[in-house]
Formats: sequence, C-alpha cells, structure tokens
Amino acid sequence: MIDKHKKDRKLEGVETELLQQGDDIIQKSTQQISPAFLDDLKDARSQSNSGREGEFMRVASIPTAVAEQWQREGFNIYEESGKAIVKRLRKQNLDVFLATDKRI
Repeated sequence: MIDKHKKDRKLEGVETELLQQGDDIIQKSTQQISPAFLDDLKDARSQSNSGREGEFMRVASIPTAVAEQWQREGFNIYEESGKAIVKRLRKQNLDVFLATDKRI
C-alpha cells in the first residue's frame, strides 16, 4: 500500500540567507516542518507505551536546523547519549520532537 501522505511528512531542507545588520553579516537558517511530521511524532509517542521495544528504539526526530544550532552551541548530537539529547530537548521545550514517552 502506498502512503499518499508520505511526502507531507518529509522535512524540507534548511534554507540559509545572509542578512546585513550594520557592519555585521548574520546567517539566518530556517526549516519548514510540516504538521504531518509533527502528527507522526505525536502518534509514535502515544503508541510507545503500548509495546515492548526491540534492540533499537526511536527516541526522537530532530530537524536539521535544530541539530545545526546545537552544533554551533557546542552540543554534537552524533556524540551525545540519547539521555543527554532527551534532556536538552526537554530543557529547550522541544518535547514535540520526542518519539517516545519511555525512559531512556
């Protein structure tokens, strides 16, 4: 069966523009996140408590723009633990990107 809404869940790429503010040049990055993507995460979170996890568990889906911002702040999601990533998401009120309610 083909999911005709699958393309709606795709995250758009990060768009970068350079802005001049006085003598400074500022890089502004934006990323469009579809409501379908957020709905998919919400469904995954609500279903996460109903089953037993296998060897791997989807913990979160973090948009590229957020990962790049964190990288600039010195937090590399590719080197940090799942627990540290979840903690940072919650601290920054980005719980919407969590895919499970289970403890990590």
